[in-house]
Amino acid sequence: MQSIARFQTMKATQQKISMVTCYDFWSAQLVAESAIDSILVGDSLAVVMHGFASTVHATLELMLPHVAAVARGAGDKVIIADMPFMTASSDLPAGVAAATALIQAGAHAVKIEGAKHQLTLIAHLVEAGLPVVGHLGLTPQAVLQLGGHRVQARTEAAASALIEEAEHLARAGISALVLECVPAKVASVLTQKLDCPVIGIGAGVQVDGQVLVLQDLLGANRGFHPKFLRKYADLAGDVVAALNHYHQDVTEGAFPAVCESYA
Repeated sequence: MQSIARFQTMKATQQKISMVTCYDFWSAQLVAESAIDSILVGDSLAVVMHGFASTVHATLELMLPHVAAVARGAGDKVIIADMPFMTASSDLPAGVAAATALIQAGAHAVKIEGAKHQLTLIAHLVEAGLPVVGHLGLTPQAVLQLGGHRVQARTEAAASALIEEAEHLARAGISALVLECVPAKVASVLTQKLDCPVIGIGAGVQVDGQVLVLQDLLGANRGFHPKFLRKYADLAGDVVAALNHYHQDVTEGAFPAVCESYA
């Protein structure tokens, strides 16, 4: 059985952790064939898969089928599922129920944004034996309060507050921390301070691992160009070219060929 506990060993032996978001069965199968260490079923699926403007539109009902589909295709990859908007911020029974549902759908751990009123739930889940990943810096579920997707912890005061929040999460027992869109120096300090692994996205290289959205790193979203993103393919261009080639073959009668037809 897969466990996020191996991330701790990877940090201790200075092995970098690779993580990608993944939202469905077919892409989970491809990730399963790769060397990637872990899959995050992120609430970003509300944007990437369903066309909403932000992650606040992700609900538990929306997340669960995606988690289950990924689990069926992910092989031996560690699966982390996001606790969607407000499920970790209402009351303890509701938070426990949401986390339980995500684990029963196939996740090996849940990820919770924030480190204030969420701490009680995080400590409770950890005590009950359910692994939790924290998330600080740019927390997309708080985008309305943050005023947009902006780099966080730029000032000395903000950096100190972020480090304090991370220490609170560590005491609550998180298994890892996702750190999003913070200065590389702040991320480096946190990585050295915390015993648990720090997974960065827009947090520089001196962290314990990196996470990117699968569609972003494959170049499937032509309109998304944040500074932290490196595109490893041009999937959008390849798909459009393939569709146009298919269209041409159909209209010219070149598809199907005799070998592709039944006698």
